[in-house]
Amino acid sequence: MKKTKRILAIIGVILLVAMYLSTLIFAFFDRTASMNLFKASIAMTILIPVLIYAYTLLYKLATKNQNEND
Repeated sequence: MKKTKRILAIIGVILLVAMYLSTLIFAFFDRTASMNLFKASIAMTILIPVLIYAYTLLYKLATKNQNEND
């Protein structure tokens, strides 16, 4: 579990940094597609941590139920 958590945390950090950088870059462009990319970047900035939290919560619940059955 610790190794999985660590790997997920590293992936999450990399994705969030990429999203923040892309949000910053898209904010400076004045093209029609840049506004849609900017919105998607902000949405993913919120969605990625929520998904990682949900995964860890479900994993804890699944292992807790498995341990109770044993």
